Amino acid sequence: MEPFDPAELPELLKLYYRRLFPYAQYYRWLNYGGVTKNYFQHREFSFTLKDDIYIRYQSFSNQSELEKEMQKMNPYKIDIGAVYSHRPSQHNTVKLGAFQAQEKELVFDIDMTDYDDVRRCCSSADICSKCWTLMTMAIRIIDRALKEDFGFKHRLWVYSGRRGVHCWVCDESVRKLSSAVRSGIVEYLSLVKGGQDVKKKVHLSEKLHPFVRKSINIIRKYFEEYALVGQDILENKENWDKILALVPETIHEELQRGFQRLHSSPQRWEYLRKVISTPQNMKNDKCGPWLEWEIMVHYCFPRLDINVSKGINHLLKSPFSVHPKTGRISVPIDFQKVDQFNPFTVPTISAICRELDVVSTNEKDKEEHEAESEIKHRVRDYKKTSLAPYVKVFEQFLENLDKSRKGELLKKSDLQKDF
Repeated sequence: MEPFDPAELPELLKLYYRRLFPYAQYYRWLNYGGVTKNYFQHREFSFTLKDDIYIRYQSFSNQSELEKEMQKMNPYKIDIGAVYSHRPSQHNTVKLGAFQAQEKELVFDIDMTDYDDVRRCCSSADICSKCWTLMTMAIRIIDRALKEDFGFKHRLWVYSGRRGVHCWVCDESVRKLSSAVRSGIVEYLSLVKGGQDVKKKVHLSEKLHPFVRKSINIIRKYFEEYALVGQDILENKENWDKILALVPETIHEELQRGFQRLHSSPQRWEYLRKVISTPQNMKNDKCGPWLEWEIMVHYCFPRLDINVSKGINHLLKSPFSVHPKTGRISVPIDFQKVDQFNPFTVPTISAICRELDVVSTNEKDKEEHEAESEIKHRVRDYKKTSLAPYVKVFEQFLENLDKSRKGELLKKSDLQKDF
């Protein structure tokens, strides 16, 4: 992949916002079919400019105004906020207390740094293909629950451009949810609780809630390959002591002895499973199969940033924004191919600008040889670059939103006919 040089960012952003950003699709998304008057006009955008200059409460009348402003400002980062009672750009003219956030997509933010106590390969902003499996599991677990447990249909998963993923739930009914209900949903989806100083962050019992059971079934598919082989969580005493801290002291000695005898994480894991389920140990009520589940959840379960999801006025980085540190585009993830998604092959802004350059040069040569019709030339520029498949994923998402909006309208008109 094209090396990215942050010094080139200002020039690259100019080209990106002028020729590659998918404005039409973007507007089509946030306008939601124009069903609610002023829905797009009352939406807050915020721009982060060069040198961390931060501008909140931007809003735009239409697609062309958004385009002009983005091409004028060339933001390093774009965040999307709520739909307000008034135009955010006029929030200073509204009398105190009247300017209120009214609607927003339900959003989730999952960041790899929240897993630093359980990943061994990397820490802080670094990621690799080994720990990326944590994001794959998180997407699978959260998406299944949103779809099956809550019945939410329109879920857009987006790569953050560096070390995490975001989810935008866009159903009409969801955008209207109160902050309290949003909190309840995140609470339902959270199993790992407690800060740095809390050793045991997961508490389960023999009777599992269906959400927990289904989540563990997803983790199970990845656990051996990810935790026992990739992260090697029982490799040595320093690491297995962390796991002993999660099980009752009555079995520590027995586990220590066994672990020292054995030679690999998979062997030690099998031994642990055997020990916690012997009739002798099961007698004391503290041992049982749930200990195994607690460890799996502790090491693999999604860790959500609760505040991002709770607040209606909370801003979240926009899809197709550029990450200023990595140069990677914040692209939609195709859920059907989530296991194949690789953050290291996501296009950087330097790569797609270079691709556009090459195409433009070739086209110029061609034009000199043959007078091409203007129409032929109007192929959208992003389609000539490696951004194209990601815009296609986004378009498929929009297609489904449109279909379900039309379905709702038909239902309403049928109901009115059935007077």
